[in-house]
Amino acid sequence: MAAAALRSRGGGAVLATLLQPRRGYKSTFRASELELQRSQALGTPPAPRDLVFGKFFTDHMLTVEWERERGWGRPKIGPFRDLRLHPASTVLHYAVELFEGLKAFRGDDDKIRIFRPELNMERMQRSAKRVCLPEFDGDELLECIRALVRLEGRWVPRDPQSSLYIRPTFIGTEPTLGVSPPGQALLFVVVCPVGPYFSGGFGPIRLLADPQQVRAWPGGAGHCKLGGNYGPCLELQEEARARGCQQVLWLYGPEQLLTEVGTMNLFVFWERPDGAPELVTPPLDGLILPGVTRQSLLELAHKWGEFAVREAPLPMGAILEALKAGRLREMFGSGTACVVCPVGEILYQEQVLSVPTMENGAKVTTRFLRELNDIQYGRVPSAWAQPV
Repeated sequence: MAAAALRSRGGGAVLATLLQPRRGYKSTFRASELELQRSQALGTPPAPRDLVFGKFFTDHMLTVEWERERGWGRPKIGPFRDLRLHPASTVLHYAVELFEGLKAFRGDDDKIRIFRPELNMERMQRSAKRVCLPEFDGDELLECIRALVRLEGRWVPRDPQSSLYIRPTFIGTEPTLGVSPPGQALLFVVVCPVGPYFSGGFGPIRLLADPQQVRAWPGGAGHCKLGGNYGPCLELQEEARARGCQQVLWLYGPEQLLTEVGTMNLFVFWERPDGAPELVTPPLDGLILPGVTRQSLLELAHKWGEFAVREAPLPMGAILEALKAGRLREMFGSGTACVVCPVGEILYQEQVLSVPTMENGAKVTTRFLRELNDIQYGRVPSAWAQPV
């Protein structure tokens, strides 16, 4: 209406001027302008057997700064360093931040590949919009990440159980206590060699299911990868560990809908009442994160065409009924960090429910793991595994 009123007063030229980008303003950064400063103090990559998830970092990192008036600066790869933040930075007070997680794998042919990174870029942009961080071109960021991974190639483990974890992070850095979209921001990427997410490797885990606690809710931001979704989960996670569980099975609502397993998406493989096999995962209804591994498993299952595949709500009552009737065959979580992780037990209302994942040979779970690993490590050609 304001634009129409401006035109009616002969202000079309003024409006056109207002809608034009400011002179010198950069709406995105460009990988072609990437600046490189090599570290003069190179570290020694740890042996694969010594890797603990997220504890070792490489020699370099990627940074790109943004300001409201000037837009994006040049992307820079420089020595790994601490960040300098004003104490009033919006990330510290109002959690104006997001992060992503993806991996690079060294194949049997010694080539390094990144697994489906374009999906991470799309999700990162959706998360940025949710917390009013500025837009950027995901393809340009991906090219910068590739350059970083190439530079740090010696840190990519030569081990079929290990990989290079890539953590893009985007934070508001404006020094203000006002609650508003930030006028300054920093996008940075750090990488670290990692082994298996769980110290025991591929093995069944026990979950704590507490109907009194929720991870996300309708209309919230559970579908975005924001740090604010994770910090409030730590209290129940610690309770789970104190009770002999490795992760939390997050429930929601009167029906106690299964949503996520810790930081993983959830899958159930069972027999329907008519005896037909079926794979089910909760739908993308805003309560759960649309995982890259989740999408990949669904696409693989559709490709196999050997059983029904559904994205549908999973009430706890349906799980209990399937367990009682002997129809629940396998349950597992999926995510970038662990790929797939079998579920063996659920601690629910002071009872331990045994999930026969391993008793049934974890056939579907292990098949997913094997086929994804074959793609990730280049043993099977696939457009999902992109050379750096």
